Amino acid sequence: MEITHAAAPTAAPAPAGPGAAASGPALASDFDTFLRMLTAQVRNQDPLNPLDTNDFAVQLATFSSVEQQVRTNDLLQAISRGLDAPGMAELARWVGLEVRSPAPVALGEGGAPVTLHPAVAAEAEEARIVIRDQAGRAVAALPVPAGGGPVTWDGRGEDGAVLAPGLYAAETESRAGGAVIATAPAEHFAAVTEARAGGDGATALVLAGGAEIPAAAVAAVRAPER
Repeated sequence: MEITHAAAPTAAPAPAGPGAAASGPALASDFDTFLRMLTAQVRNQDPLNPLDTNDFAVQLATFSSVEQQVRTNDLLQAISRGLDAPGMAELARWVGLEVRSPAPVALGEGGAPVTLHPAVAAEAEEARIVIRDQAGRAVAALPVPAGGGPVTWDGRGEDGAVLAPGLYAAETESRAGGAVIATAPAEHFAAVTEARAGGDGATALVLAGGAEIPAAAVAAVRAPER
């Protein structure tokens, strides 16, 4: 009785370009299928007419080629992820710097003056900065000088008492004809205490006091004031 041998599958070339990442599962599947077929072929060969050594060497070479393609594809995907995500050296550059952003103001124990930069609408007749606590309640209001220059908040509420430590939102209210026509966050400088890469590859910055902002929200960067 003659036993026929299944022909060994040939390794398909890995696709190039942006779609290459999708080939991983297919290559892994081909690799497992090839391994099962080769094992079954060796077990069931005719002992009186064994597989030719040259054919066996070709199949082993094919086996090695498939395995190498799987490993190469995994390596390319790892390299691609590494290029997309910001490196640790890049993240470390943020730490210790002061960034200007619309993040909430972190008020410490006893309060401390904070310079706020309002965003006044061009058609506004007047403007003010409203300070709100974490519950959204207005706890202080500061008039914005003509021309929209910086405003200093001393950490006190409307009654003149220093407010409790925590995060406070600073909102610019632009007015015309006695009505609010636009609102926008007021910006201020705060020190960066931590920088981390998000799952989408974007960098998130944690500021002194706990506020967190995306790096894309930063309007200016400066060295810490001495």
